[in-house]
Amino acid sequence: MGDILNMKGISKSFPGVKALDQVHLDVKAGTVHAVMGENGAGKSTLMKVLFGQYQPDEGEIFFEGNKVQFKSVKDAVEHGISMIYQELSPINDLSIAENMFVGRYPKKNGLIDWKEMYRSCEEIFRRWGLDYDPHQQMKTLKTADVQMIEIMKAISFNARLVIMDEPSSSISQKEVDKLYGFIRTLISAGITVIIITHKLDEVFTISDEVTVLRDGQYIGTCPTRELDRAKLIKMMVGREMNNVFPTREVKIGEPLLEVRGLNNGPKVRNISFTLHKGEVLGFAGIVGAGRTETMRSIFGLDPHSSGEILLEGKPIKIRNVRDAIRHDILMATESRKDDGLVLCRSVEENILLPSLYRRSRHGFLNNRQDRKDALEASKQLSVKTSSITTMANFLSGGNQQKVILCRWLMMNPKVLILDEPTRGIDVGAKAEIYQIIMDLASKGVGVLLVSSEMEEIMNLSDRIIVMCEGQINGVLDKEEVTQERIMGYASEVVK
Repeated sequence: MGDILNMKGISKSFPGVKALDQVHLDVKAGTVHAVMGENGAGKSTLMKVLFGQYQPDEGEIFFEGNKVQFKSVKDAVEHGISMIYQELSPINDLSIAENMFVGRYPKKNGLIDWKEMYRSCEEIFRRWGLDYDPHQQMKTLKTADVQMIEIMKAISFNARLVIMDEPSSSISQKEVDKLYGFIRTLISAGITVIIITHKLDEVFTISDEVTVLRDGQYIGTCPTRELDRAKLIKMMVGREMNNVFPTREVKIGEPLLEVRGLNNGPKVRNISFTLHKGEVLGFAGIVGAGRTETMRSIFGLDPHSSGEILLEGKPIKIRNVRDAIRHDILMATESRKDDGLVLCRSVEENILLPSLYRRSRHGFLNNRQDRKDALEASKQLSVKTSSITTMANFLSGGNQQKVILCRWLMMNPKVLILDEPTRGIDVGAKAEIYQIIMDLASKGVGVLLVSSEMEEIMNLSDRIIVMCEGQINGVLDKEEVTQERIMGYASEVVK
């Protein structure tokens, strides 16, 4: 089987950092090729060079045997390469067909030919055996369906190579299985797929070969069948990692946070639970079960319509985020980019932002002390950046997550809500964040942990609350937890 892509000696530098240093990538036609590595390893940068978003400082690219130089994304697309990003960006108020053909609507006599656009969209769906209504608005679709539309959009450019960035990070296991099935359909049709992923299970399930990068350098390429988890992790992090999950002596204290009869629409229905000091209380469930909505209500992002919240035995009112922060209830939200960070601001500014009102004296800030504190916090959590003045959007996903944790740890939380804290993060950064969670719990902080990764929720939680259709379906103590019990509660409402 011949190669469809060869990238040779690719180097790319940004101010203060060399993102890629003589990297190679060889991809066989008609295969699924996984690109792996820790956050900051250079995976996304390499794909953006391939897709024409960045111009390489050095190196050559050969596509289908021909030397190419993509000066823009449009150039790459015209050559038969498409990319589906982790952060899906549909135009929600437009129809499926309008999203599929945005920027390239068919025209007749200088006007958009709506009939032809919808006909073409129907033809694409029919060809690939998908049952979507081209007139349906995007905002009515689930995340998995939006992702499928993005794949169809990529294919509609007659792509022969499709790049998928973290394709299964925001969908349920049932939807993941459907996605894998469709990827196999693409392969059988002669389309080559590159996936950027942090999920080891995903690599072993769907990929044919794996290329590993570390610190911007090429480590190696192996057929997946010749790898096991231990070998792959060692290639990624450069050392043995026998146990990603830390152990600790569980010392559960007095009740800390009590939620009684919380309601806020169909996704938050009569939620009641107690979180103790030093406890990691996990929230499991399939996508759409209401876990995130419950956390947002507790944190004041979506104020609840009824119910009561008690902190250390005393009723408190949380009408907005400021109320929650004032009571030392803090939250790292699900999306780092949408509502977690101010990407156009520096690492220092992002760390200090929520605590400025506490740090000011008579309306003035001590900039020298603030910078010193931000630098110390970033060192404590090993944030990898050339400087704390670096803009947050230049950091890898794992380091962006650490910046959010730095921000809240500086404010000494009593309750810390973590919604999908390791989504899109590599195994090495995950281990560091897991240790931070355990350290916080050992100091008496109560942690509410929302995670869709079964292994994560089972290993970190002292108890697990399972939600389904906006309500609590079951509560499992540590010794009762099995994957089967969690999925049983998550899939069907207990009457």
